[in-house]
Amino acid sequence: MRRLLVALCLLTVAPGALPAFGQARSQLGPLCTTETTPADQMVDACTKIIALKVFKGEQLATVYFWRAVGWNKKGDYAKVIADTTEAIRLKPSQAVYNLRGSAYFDKGDYDIAIADFDDALKLGPPSGIIFHNRGNAWRGKRDYTKAIADYDMAIKSDPRSAFSFQNRGISKEALGDLDGALADVNQAIRLDPSLPQPLITRTSIWRAKGDFDRAIADGSEAIQLAKEKPPVNIMTPPNSVLISGYTHRALAYEAKGDYARARDDYKATLAIVASDAGSKASQATAKVRLALVTDAAAPIPRDTPSPATQPAASPTPLQTGSAPIPSPAPAVRGARMALIIGNGAYAHVKALPNPPNDARAVAKSLRDIGFSVSEGVDLDRAAMQKMTRDFLREAARAQVAVVYYAGHGVQVDGRNYLIPVDVALKPGANMTEAMIDMDTIMAGLDDQVRTNILIFDACRNNPMAQQVAAAGNTRGIEGASGLAAPTSLGTGATLGAGTLIAFATAPGQVALDGEGANSPFSAALSRHIGTPGLEVQQMLTRVRAEVVSTTKNKQVPWSNSSLLGEVYLAEK
Repeated sequence: MRRLLVALCLLTVAPGALPAFGQARSQLGPLCTTETTPADQMVDACTKIIALKVFKGEQLATVYFWRAVGWNKKGDYAKVIADTTEAIRLKPSQAVYNLRGSAYFDKGDYDIAIADFDDALKLGPPSGIIFHNRGNAWRGKRDYTKAIADYDMAIKSDPRSAFSFQNRGISKEALGDLDGALADVNQAIRLDPSLPQPLITRTSIWRAKGDFDRAIADGSEAIQLAKEKPPVNIMTPPNSVLISGYTHRALAYEAKGDYARARDDYKATLAIVASDAGSKASQATAKVRLALVTDAAAPIPRDTPSPATQPAASPTPLQTGSAPIPSPAPAVRGARMALIIGNGAYAHVKALPNPPNDARAVAKSLRDIGFSVSEGVDLDRAAMQKMTRDFLREAARAQVAVVYYAGHGVQVDGRNYLIPVDVALKPGANMTEAMIDMDTIMAGLDDQVRTNILIFDACRNNPMAQQVAAAGNTRGIEGASGLAAPTSLGTGATLGAGTLIAFATAPGQVALDGEGANSPFSAALSRHIGTPGLEVQQMLTRVRAEVVSTTKNKQVPWSNSSLLGEVYLAEK
């Protein structure tokens, strides 16, 4: 699910008096430089004016600027950047820097966007619009304190800026200030009741508060408004508001347990053309969650766990076809859930003795501190996929979700995969189809109202080395050791508003399986994870220090956190 992209109207740029250039072409100027001109006509008219080669300097910069506006309407941000760069070369202006910065924002290049907004502000005078847009970029970087400071400046400049109030509300929500967020969003709605964006934000706030009916009501109203009056703001990516509305309402339906309506909303999200990074991230989440709510596989009954899988709480069975899908009782707010998998009994690649022991030890530690744990050891692909999907489906109603995996992992073309025990790859086979994509798990957990802790002791060696060599280089398979740094915390994703990812060792490095009953990393983790009153990042620091000492500096655990506050897995 993406954060809302909300930008105010573009700074007005006087097109300048374009000289006459023939009776037959007299309409090209107004078509090029009128904001309400349809995108294709605007681009076509500006392109024809440029082709005349009769303008230069500031006048030519103006034409490039307006063609960039046309490209922006079409969601072609690479061309926006190309044309605004040429306009800046010819004649820098606040408006051109602002437009280029907004295009970089839409691409997810937040640092470059901030640099452009800085340059725009240096040209003066101070602009609430540019402060607002820079606040969006800080929010994209998850620096919510700086985002709020910029929104404060925008509101000071324009106290009736509904978008600045609602985006400041988003930032407060991310920092856990739900009441402050609600106050800001309510003010945005009072200022402009016709806007769908504040209602979408309030949908998320109600869901975080556990009030799913209000969340659904606000999401429905936002979708209706977006359909009746699509945003005409030239700085708003095409379809972004509608995609966000459907995604937020779908998550509210799913949290309530209404899988049928959630499924319809996820399908609606995927049917819309996405142009910006945030909307594409929303669609990645929608794709995963659609598979979860339409999954026909029945869960393993609670009273008959298999020898390999021992789920502590099985999700409600799903039905297929047109029959209604039963709705489970909504989880009590504050529910804490964990998925624990340990694979070691590999049939076709090197077996690992310790992952089952590691999984059991970590699962026990989490159960002891009150987590509902789904635990599996030595899972084949079908069982591993099913357990993962069942957990992701249930995690939609959790406040804290922990995922722990021990076993073989591999990076293929820079993406990380977890390896079931029945993997058997042959030359010419599609390697990734036999494995579990870590990015899919991360997309399924992408939700700004939940804290996610993902821990992978999964880079003990590269078991695919021989298969990669045999398969040749025709598909560009990467056979590097260890796992790659995760990409799902990057451009556009909202996973990270409350997420921590930990690897047993640094990306690209190999972890040790250990000589005892547990790996060095998991042994330390199971000892410290249940320590009362120990903040999770401090806990991982203790784990890191113990692993470094135990392995004599051969292994250094690695983590990447975007948690916005202190998280305690075991109460103080």
